[in-house]
Amino acid sequence: MDTLTRMRAFIDVVEAEGFSAAARKIGRSKALLSKYVRELEDELGALLLNRTTRQFSLTEAGHTYYKRASEILREIDSLADTVRDSSGDVRGRIKLTAPRTFADAPIGQSMIDFAKEHPDIVLDIHLDDRFVDLVEEGYDLAIRITRLESSSLIARKLAPFGIRICGAPELIEKVGRPMRPQDLTRMPCVIDTNGRWLSNWPFVNEAGEPITVPVTGRLEVNSPQSVRAAAVAGLGFATMPDFIARPALEDGTLVSVLDEFVPTGGGIFAVYPHRRYLPAKVRVFVDYLAQWFKKYDAA
Repeated sequence: MDTLTRMRAFIDVVEAEGFSAAARKIGRSKALLSKYVRELEDELGALLLNRTTRQFSLTEAGHTYYKRASEILREIDSLADTVRDSSGDVRGRIKLTAPRTFADAPIGQSMIDFAKEHPDIVLDIHLDDRFVDLVEEGYDLAIRITRLESSSLIARKLAPFGIRICGAPELIEKVGRPMRPQDLTRMPCVIDTNGRWLSNWPFVNEAGEPITVPVTGRLEVNSPQSVRAAAVAGLGFATMPDFIARPALEDGTLVSVLDEFVPTGGGIFAVYPHRRYLPAKVRVFVDYLAQWFKKYDAA
């Protein structure tokens, strides 16, 4: 049994947060994974995992070994992908993270379409609205919806991204159409508690300077889809990603307001760690998403 196999077994167990979960994920027995990890510890002469009947935790040595072993295996896999790329053979597993908003919206279909067209590539998708450390947590890439700040990561813009302020036609008929951002302070609003702005919505004034406007409302919810549903029901004006608002704007159940005061410049990005070798599978995936979004925006 070679060290790389034991190393992969250890990483699988750590990332799945348990032997049973890892066994189910990769299709091997729990006993075999336990054997591999025990042999790795014997080989190293160090305890990597503290085990109990219900859970386990990494030892200090385990933390150190996991971080370095993950980097080594990613380099090995990247090199193998580069060789496969030269022969036209692209396959393997892509571990990626994306916000729930992305996956739940119509554009989440992009990942499903990719999986259908590339049966030799496994997409290991983790939906998480927190900021994920790609290097530390062993991800191949992330989909991020943001105004990207400078970092050590490599980013490719897949599509523009904007925010819409929307209201139902019946709401506008009842309370009026806001003409300036400040008008919203006296109008009912729906608050997305999962968003970064909460009840202080960002705008630009007539001079193009950034401002925030405090808003209030009877409904606060941590889901853009629920925010849209509440806005369609006439419960208040709402701020939401343009790709969430799009279906309701197209069918007329929502109306976009204050467009000239909404900040611009955001995007949907594919972000990945800087590596000597960009895995072919990752490049193929990112290229596919870029083309998918061109078709989506043109639709």
